[in-house]
Amino acid sequence: MNRSRLQDALASNAHVWGGWVVAPTMIGPEEFAAAGYHYVGFDLQHGYLDDADVAVLLRRLEHVPIATAVRLPSADPAPIGRVLDAGADAVIIAMVESAEQAAAAVAATRYAPGGVRSFGPLRAGLGQDTAELEARVSVFAMIETAPGLDAAEQICAVPGLTGIYVGPADLAISMGYQPVDAWTHPEVRAAMVKIHAAAHAAGLVAGIHAGAGKLGKAMAELGFQMITLASESQALRRGAAEHLDEAAGQAVPATERGGYN
Repeated sequence: MNRSRLQDALASNAHVWGGWVVAPTMIGPEEFAAAGYHYVGFDLQHGYLDDADVAVLLRRLEHVPIATAVRLPSADPAPIGRVLDAGADAVIIAMVESAEQAAAAVAATRYAPGGVRSFGPLRAGLGQDTAELEARVSVFAMIETAPGLDAAEQICAVPGLTGIYVGPADLAISMGYQPVDAWTHPEVRAAMVKIHAAAHAAGLVAGIHAGAGKLGKAMAELGFQMITLASESQALRRGAAEHLDEAAGQAVPATERGGYN
């Protein structure tokens, strides 16, 4: 069986650190791997990628030691099936607000009779055993709205889910705050803790989009295991700024600016 690097990373590490890619790139995921990140996420919700782009990137990473996840905007089975056929280790389904939506996401990753995934052996290296193909897939429901927060326990009870992935910015907005309040307002922070508790109680992986190293550390201290730290553009901007400051003889800024999530 072609093993899931993400499942291996989650089984072996207290904290699994991720990078994020929102546009076509040739070296970004490889540089995240070289830096020691455990996974890279490809964004088909907000990014400038389509599933054909992701298929090329996944093929390029076949022999690079990093796990892969793809965020999709809904539980539509067709695009989910295509990125899994291309070899993604996991799918993260955005804006899940009910157990029914979470169950639809799981069904999109399962073949009949347990689901609605269509058989498409795009990558020969993955094999053609449907049970093995299903077993290597991890499914994350993204809770990032007030209705999703209210239904967190019901969502976490859906069979077949691997974990919950929190989107702090949209969560804050749906609760009536600006995105920055995701990290500064006690009510939003309490909502994150509630979602983590629901996931933990259900035996699921708790993931979150931190968007910066310091925030990632804070989320790890809250108990989250799967934590996305930075997008490729954030990492490039920070590194470029540090090189420029060093060349100009200036102190490197100590602050980090988080990205969207």
